[in-house]
Amino acid sequence: MSQSKAKAGSKRSIARFLAVQALYQLAQRETSVEQVIAEFEQHRLQQEFDEGVLLPADLTLFKDLVRGVSAAADRLDDMLAAVLDEDWTIERLDQLLRALLRAGTYELSERLDVPARVVVSEYVDLAYAFFSDREPGMVNGMLDRLARDLRLEEFE
Repeated sequence: MSQSKAKAGSKRSIARFLAVQALYQLAQRETSVEQVIAEFEQHRLQQEFDEGVLLPADLTLFKDLVRGVSAAADRLDDMLAAVLDEDWTIERLDQLLRALLRAGTYELSERLDVPARVVVSEYVDLAYAFFSDREPGMVNGMLDRLARDLRLEEFE
């Protein structure tokens, strides 16, 4: 993530970035949600970006995303499966991509204080931070469809 992106995105963007990393870590190894949160609090919630700029994350948002996504993973997967191409299954998605999509879906369904367009934009930006192929377009398409299903009134 570039310095300009990080500055523009603020503490909340950093929290999302780190939450996706924490969710991926949870999928990779057997550990508890609270252990991962504690590890990130202790070692990673101030992230260094380009040119040595140190930016703190929004701890409240970070914890909400990690706990909320972990607790609702099955429900979030069902929502994602509804907008996934017929030829794909949730299990077929890369674990990092799945963590990112779950976090975006969680924010769309549970964090009504954040406008849907902001959620979609933030997670597309994150997809570009993690991937360089077709994944950002996939994230955009899936989250946009979910946003229109979950928050139609914001698009009318």
